[in-house]
Amino acid sequence: MVKGSLSPGTPPGPSKGTRILVVGGGYVGMYTALHLQRRLKPELGRAEVEIVVVSPDPYMTYQPFLPEAAAGSISPRHVVVPLRRVLDRCRVIIGQVTAVDHAQRTATLTTLATKEEGTGSVELSYDEIVLAPGSVSRTLPVPGLAEHGIGFKTVEEAIGLRNHVIEQLDIASSTRDPEVRDAALTFVFVGGGYAGVEALGELEDMARYAVRYYHNISADDLSWILVEASGRVLPEVGEDMGRYTVRELRRRNVDVRLHTRLESCEDRVAVLDDGSRFPTRTLVWTAGVRPHPVLAASDLPLDPRGRLRCTSRLTVEGADHAWAAGDAAAVPDKTAGQPGGTCAPNAQHAVRQAAVLAQNLAAALHGEPLTDYAHRSAGSVASLGLHKGVAHVYGRKLKGYPAWLMHRVYHLSRVPTVNRKARVLAEWVLSGLFKREIVSLGSLEHPRAEFELAAGGKHPKNPKGSS
Repeated sequence: MVKGSLSPGTPPGPSKGTRILVVGGGYVGMYTALHLQRRLKPELGRAEVEIVVVSPDPYMTYQPFLPEAAAGSISPRHVVVPLRRVLDRCRVIIGQVTAVDHAQRTATLTTLATKEEGTGSVELSYDEIVLAPGSVSRTLPVPGLAEHGIGFKTVEEAIGLRNHVIEQLDIASSTRDPEVRDAALTFVFVGGGYAGVEALGELEDMARYAVRYYHNISADDLSWILVEASGRVLPEVGEDMGRYTVRELRRRNVDVRLHTRLESCEDRVAVLDDGSRFPTRTLVWTAGVRPHPVLAASDLPLDPRGRLRCTSRLTVEGADHAWAAGDAAAVPDKTAGQPGGTCAPNAQHAVRQAAVLAQNLAAALHGEPLTDYAHRSAGSVASLGLHKGVAHVYGRKLKGYPAWLMHRVYHLSRVPTVNRKARVLAEWVLSGLFKREIVSLGSLEHPRAEFELAAGGKHPKNPKGSS
């Protein structure tokens, strides 16, 4: 392990002034750094404060738009916000923090450079730390899940799933084997939260449109199954809207299985605990998330769910100079009306917590008093496909086209930067004027495949080398 700085010519140890380390470049990480660079602009000009952002990706993903990106309504590059452009006064490091020793004020991280150089990892010292690594997919020891499951948390997974679905239509259209055809046209989604329901709704809508261009496939040939362990879907929009969502999906011939769990998906067969078996080539896993592993590799206090114990001022309990918000933090909900409640891990809280966190951190550096975070949720909106949705906002319940329109308006107002807002709006306008794009670009996942084949190598998708 190498200690010190990550750039040549910079001495090891903390900077001359105060180094603020922001772990994560998601909602909380990006917005906190953005607010800090605005509030601490004079200090930054005098090199009294250095803001370092460590993120595994050079961009922030606006996850509510992933279903529309998967369905082709939005270009993938407009779902992400480049960190270096937005955080032009911060030092952005593309890497992964693997451990935090807050007692020594050091973080251990790996970067592309350390992997290339074979040095393994490097230690970076800090004065203040903001922990916002977000969450990772929560998987279960289901046989076959690691081999055949598809996640839906990143833009790469969303576009990969879109390509995969269209590829299955191509397979079903060209095969003479009825078993292969049925498996290709069966799509199983596990998890009835936002990610699962919105992804299924958008992709089902896209596939229903796409089959009109296949001479031997109809919409009735497609089989969509939603598996949910609890007795309701979309709990965020309320019980009534959850029941409406189930009715709407079933009206579209989606097989919604409540109180049901996935037991196995070995050999491309989804086996449910109610005894059902579905041969399928598509199993999408969206059954919740869990805290990022870096939290367990720190000396900071965690709650029973593995999140950081935080105060209402977004400081970590019992740890000076440590801050947290978002999915990684158990922040007391002062509007819940009952003790012990914590804020829901959603984008609505994350964006607002980031603003308060940055305000409090800047106030702490200047010796000023801190403020409590308190925000009453405005409600929730969800898309179920083109012109279809549900919403529960400020006590009002909407469904169908009005809810879908509210979903778009709300998220357009929340996606960062005017640049992204304009591009997303322009794409929505164009998609309303022209037909959907149903092109699969799965070859992007193997950009050197044709060259390797021409050079006499083996095709990545066909190890035997046959075309």
